[in-house]
Amino acid sequence: MEAASCSSSQRSTFSYSYEEYKETADWLLAHTKQRPKVAIICGSGLGSLADLLGDRTVFPYKDIPRFPISTVPGHTGQLVFGKLQDRECVCMQGRFHFYEGYNIHTVTYPVRVFFLLGVETLIVTNAAGGLNGSYNVGDVMLIKDHINMPGFAGQNPLCGHNDDRFGVRFPCMSDAYDRELRALARQTAEEQGCNSLLQEGVYCMLAGPTYETIAECRVLQTLGADAVGMSTVPEVVMARHCGLRVLGLSLITNKVVTDYDSNAKANHEEVLRTTQRRTQDLQKLVSNLITKI
Repeated sequence: MEAASCSSSQRSTFSYSYEEYKETADWLLAHTKQRPKVAIICGSGLGSLADLLGDRTVFPYKDIPRFPISTVPGHTGQLVFGKLQDRECVCMQGRFHFYEGYNIHTVTYPVRVFFLLGVETLIVTNAAGGLNGSYNVGDVMLIKDHINMPGFAGQNPLCGHNDDRFGVRFPCMSDAYDRELRALARQTAEEQGCNSLLQEGVYCMLAGPTYETIAECRVLQTLGADAVGMSTVPEVVMARHCGLRVLGLSLITNKVVTDYDSNAKANHEEVLRTTQRRTQDLQKLVSNLITKI
């Protein structure tokens, strides 16, 4: 079956050229001496991961050519270069989402910039709702696979003209989340005594901004999803297209509601409270993991 392609008018309106990505990358390279091999995208409330970096250079998104601006509480909106355990890294304190009104190419814009900076490994973190009944609030789920719901509807960041300088036309996604990196994360968690918090499962992305209905949660459980959120998958697709290794971590900030008699309601305040409680454990896990990559 042939893959559908976007029209030329859609390409010119919604996508970016190699030169535009390169303009942003070149500007950053000219303004910092850091040459990171690892990039970290910090999810809701997890921006304090970037506070671990030493020898920091900070760029507000609004100052970076062509960079979008984050508008969500819990997403600071700045790019931080620095050293984590003597490894040069770059952290996004705040990502971009569909529900902010951005199109799929804008949501994923930073990933190709990272590739042009020389980044080889991408660590993505997010706050997610727990669909798996055995998960507890505060658990950290290693993402082993994803379900790309917006992709089912044609919202894929690779739709349109393919530039071979980034990657092949039809990239494989069965190995999207690096097996060796997941093993290193489990080893690291065991070494620091927090392996009881670590889960491994399938992340499902919905576009948001509404939290899921009870019927939707039940459908996602039937499909095999263990956690649900509103981000991450587009960035992972773009990263794998560029050949980056990917590690995904979901902090389970709430348990989804699947009972019509329940009075529980998902809310962003609960998400931020849970991330504040678990930030130190997640920081330690990522910091120690970096030394092994």
